[in-house]
Amino acid sequence: MNATGTNQTSIEAHPTLPLITITREFDAPPDRVYRAWTDPELFVRWIGPRSIDTRVDHWDARTGGSWHYTSSRDGEQWGFFGSFHELRPNERLVQTFTFEGYPDGVSLETLVLTDLGDGRTRATTTGVVASLEDRDAILRSGMEVGVIEGYEKLDELLADGR
Repeated sequence: MNATGTNQTSIEAHPTLPLITITREFDAPPDRVYRAWTDPELFVRWIGPRSIDTRVDHWDARTGGSWHYTSSRDGEQWGFFGSFHELRPNERLVQTFTFEGYPDGVSLETLVLTDLGDGRTRATTTGVVASLEDRDAILRSGMEVGVIEGYEKLDELLADGR
């Protein structure tokens, strides 16, 4: 699945394992991309589809820390939470991700930032869930809209020098 524009978003499901890999290049160096993932004031500006608003309820971006945010649209709210397992500045972030509406569907997500040179970064996120059924439910949820539009918003944020 791909977005339109210069930088394409790739969302791939492994054929036999409960893995989803999302790959995207950004026109910014790894330190700026990493900061956008770990600074709550920046994170809420790009996460998710354009049609929602997000607020951070709790954010402790450190190895062993945790996070919680709430997204809303037209009076509806959805909560998400997790734990930061490893933060390696400008290189790697490992965290859990749970949607409150489906608390048994915990995903372990690893973000790897690759410096491509010339001020560009490849972000590769690999999420693993408990079963192929959970993986397929995530893919059917429409998550690609949030991922693609979120990364487009991140492009805009990074273009502003953030």
